[in-house]
Amino acid sequence: MIQYIIRRFISAIPVLLGILIVTFALARMIPGDPCKAILGEKATVAVCERFNREYGLDKPIYVQFGIYMNDVLHGDFGRSIRFSRPVTTILIERLPMTIELGTIALLIAIAIGIPAGIISAVYRNSAADVVTMIGTNIGVSMPVYWLGLMLAYIFALQLKGTPFWLPPTSRLTAGLASIPFYETFGWAFTEGSFAYPIMEFISNFYLFNALITGDWVILGDALKHLLLPSVALSTIPMSIIARMTRSSMLEVLKQDYIRTARAKGLVEYRVVLKHALRNALLPIVTVIGLQVGTLFAGAVLTESIFGLAGVGRILFEAITARDFPIIQAFTVVIAIGYVLVNLLVDISYMFIDPRIKLE
Repeated sequence: MIQYIIRRFISAIPVLLGILIVTFALARMIPGDPCKAILGEKATVAVCERFNREYGLDKPIYVQFGIYMNDVLHGDFGRSIRFSRPVTTILIERLPMTIELGTIALLIAIAIGIPAGIISAVYRNSAADVVTMIGTNIGVSMPVYWLGLMLAYIFALQLKGTPFWLPPTSRLTAGLASIPFYETFGWAFTEGSFAYPIMEFISNFYLFNALITGDWVILGDALKHLLLPSVALSTIPMSIIARMTRSSMLEVLKQDYIRTARAKGLVEYRVVLKHALRNALLPIVTVIGLQVGTLFAGAVLTESIFGLAGVGRILFEAITARDFPIIQAFTVVIAIGYVLVNLLVDISYMFIDPRIKLE
């Protein structure tokens, strides 16, 4: 398995290099001038020339790419043009928010999508099947931005003052703050040390940070703020997972060993869950891995609608401002995450079906 993982990482290098090249080129093909986008249309030629020299935009494209590749290989994603801050620092602050949002959305999609698909397959052509398929068609057709606005309107405005009210924006209620776990435990890390950015990155996962420190107030409040955006983000993956589960289960339920299991007198839930579902899992797990890309794409709109300070929102702002370093860095990080998820999916095949060997 170790050799397989190493080979997969090596094979991913050309993919990531290609993403770097394409992202670098496309970012510079966006209409508009970074100087005009950030300093305004009234910026003079002299001001823009100084601006371009400061950020290296006056050099030929191939020289800019060479400098960028050298910096990336040294772990430096450059400095944000708009915010004048290191992109790595922005990543440490923003990426945990997006990972938490995507993880909860994926868990919701799996928790509802797989049972819905199983019920739809077991009770094929019944009322439950019809309702499930209508629901999945609606779910996969609803734009994330529209659903997000509708959820905010219903739960934040119409249900205000009721126990069902949910916050429509931000990550925590005003006045609450997440104390980094290393401060709670009395650990000291000086800014600039090797461990400091790692500790900061981990502590910016508010749910994990609150869980290990036992801060149940922050944990509950953070979950409450993530509920609406997670539901909005999960609808399309949930619908796709439900449909794939139904299709895969219907195929397995026709097999001879399922009829044999029923003829032997096994109770139905054991037949469905132990025999049918396990053998139907491979395509389901595959489609779950593919939905990670959908979640990252949907996070751009979801975070903008709900005012969440994550990767999606700042990526949207960076594209608007022609902030090349942020666009490039965040796209590469998302691509690396997608590669890692697909690697985990491939490895999971071996545990789902022992007949599969990783070669």
